[in-house]
Amino acid sequence: MKLNTIEEGISSFKNGKPVIIVDDEDRENEGDLTIPAESITPEIINFMAMNARGLICVAIDKKYLENLNIPPMVNGITSNNHTAFTVSVDSSQGITTGISSFDRAKTIKDLIDEKSTPESFDKPGHIFPIQYRPGGVLVRAGHTEASVDLSILAGKSKAAVMCEILNEDGTMARRDDLEKFAKNHNLRIISIEDLISYRFSHDKLIDRVAETTLPTKFGKFKAIGYKSSHELEEHLALISGNISKNEPVLVRVHSECLTGDFFDSLRCDCGDQSRGSLKKIGSEGGIFVYMRQEGRGIGLHNKLKAYELQDSGKDTVEANKTLGFPPDLRHYGVGAQILVDLGVKKIKLLTNNPKKVVGLDGFGLEIVEVIPILGNENEHNKTYLKTKKQKLGHSI
Repeated sequence: MKLNTIEEGISSFKNGKPVIIVDDEDRENEGDLTIPAESITPEIINFMAMNARGLICVAIDKKYLENLNIPPMVNGITSNNHTAFTVSVDSSQGITTGISSFDRAKTIKDLIDEKSTPESFDKPGHIFPIQYRPGGVLVRAGHTEASVDLSILAGKSKAAVMCEILNEDGTMARRDDLEKFAKNHNLRIISIEDLISYRFSHDKLIDRVAETTLPTKFGKFKAIGYKSSHELEEHLALISGNISKNEPVLVRVHSECLTGDFFDSLRCDCGDQSRGSLKKIGSEGGIFVYMRQEGRGIGLHNKLKAYELQDSGKDTVEANKTLGFPPDLRHYGVGAQILVDLGVKKIKLLTNNPKKVVGLDGFGLEIVEVIPILGNENEHNKTYLKTKKQKLGHSI
C-alpha cells in the first residue's frame, strides 16, 4: 500500500477525520491514530479504545500546559525516546469518573478551551498530555511532534489526540498491520519522514545574520552567517568567486566535526574532507556550507560516548544505536535552503554520502554531478571507513 501524501493528511485533519502516522523502522516502528484535539468526540474516543487499543494521549503545546499549571510527570526523562509526559488530568466539572468516552472527550476539549483555568482540572486523571517540542518534527521526529505539526498545517490548534495502534493479540502493529488497519477503516496513512521533508520544503528555516570577507590559506571567501529558525545552531556559508544561477556550482555541505576539523583526529576522515573541499573550492570557485550537526547530528558529548563504545568493539552504526540514535540524524533541508538563498540552481556536489544527494534534491536544486571527496585511511579510522561504506552506503 502506498502512503498518502502530507497534503492528503492535512485534508483529513481539516475535515476532522483521524489519520495514521507511522515512524521510522529505526525508531519506534509503530503507528499512532491521531486527530486534532478540537475534532475529538466520544465516538472517536470509543473507536480508539476499541480498535487502536493503545494509550489515549494529547500531544499539546507548552503554552497550554503552563497556563493550566500542568507539570511534567517526572523531573528528568530517562525513556529512550524522551517522551515528555505530564501529570495526567481529568476535567474537574461535568464528568463522572473520568474514564468514559464522554468524560475523556470533555477533558480533552477543556484542555484547549481558552476559558479553562488550573482549577478546571483534577490531577491525576485519565487523560495523558505530552508536551510538544517547539520546532516539531524538525527538532524531534516523534509522533507527538508530527501530530501537532499536522494539526497546525490544517489550521487547527496546537494540540492533537493520539493513540498507539495494537494488534488484536496485544502486539504492536507494524507497517503491514497498519496498512491493513488503514484500509479496513478507510483511513489515510502518512509517515513522519514525509512530514519532515514537507516542512523542510515549505517552511522558511533560515535567516541571514551577518556577511563579511574571510581570507584563509585556501583563498579569500565571502562568509555569510545563517541562523536556523527552529534550533539554536548557527551555520556558515563560505563563497569563493562569482556564483552563477545558470551554471553548475561546486558545493560541499559539511557537517561539523570538532575533533576532526579542528583537532585533526585520526578516528575519522572529516578533517581531510573539509580541508580537501576548501582547497578545491578556493581554487575553482564554489560554496562551502558548514552545518552545525556535530557527530552526524547527535552532538559532541554523545559522539564521545559513541567513541567509548567503539573502543569496546562496536562500530560507528552499532554505537549510535546503543545510545538510542539512528545511524545518521542529519537532515539537509537547512543546507538546501542556504544554497537556494545564495541563488544556486545547479550544483556539482562534493560528497561520498548518498543520503546527502537525496537530502538536497527536491528543493529546487539540480545535482548535475557527484564528486567524491576522499580522506586518508589509517589504523585508527580503518574500521570507521569500512562501516560507512558497508552500512551507510558511502562511496569510499
